[in-house]
Amino acid sequence: MPDSPTAAEVTESLAAIMDEREIEYERLPSGGIVVTLPGEHKQKTLCNLVPGEHALRVEAFVMRHPDENREQLWAYLLQRNARMYGVAFSIDGNGDVYLTGRVSLQAADPDELDRLLGSVLRYADENFDEMLAIGFRSAIKREWAWRESRGESLANLRAFASWARP
Repeated sequence: MPDSPTAAEVTESLAAIMDEREIEYERLPSGGIVVTLPGEHKQKTLCNLVPGEHALRVEAFVMRHPDENREQLWAYLLQRNARMYGVAFSIDGNGDVYLTGRVSLQAADPDELDRLLGSVLRYADENFDEMLAIGFRSAIKREWAWRESRGESLANLRAFASWARP
């Protein structure tokens, strides 16, 4: 059985892949890297890739804890988890929403890493507007009304126009 790569070797491999593919990243002081994934609905998602002794830990913050409809949001996320690759929605002790997972250290292979990061970006970005609509509906309606009353831009609220207008 071949020796597994060390965490430092995996980090170097991850960095080399990011450099080769011109993907924005930074090294984490504790080891691993944080990758910046640009989105359309969620402006950007930061994804930590942290190699351990036996697995690569994947962690990406998606949104802060919802103001309302927590149970509805948790149900929405759990329904999606069954169809997801490499990561799943989870919450921390504060109720903030993350995408988390553990995959084989062999996920440092360029094609597999591409698939994993693509999954993180897709799940964070495609679900973001609906997650906000569930967890922050009242705040978005108030924000729409406030901006409209002051003549402020509504550009980043357009995704909610069908229900946020007073």
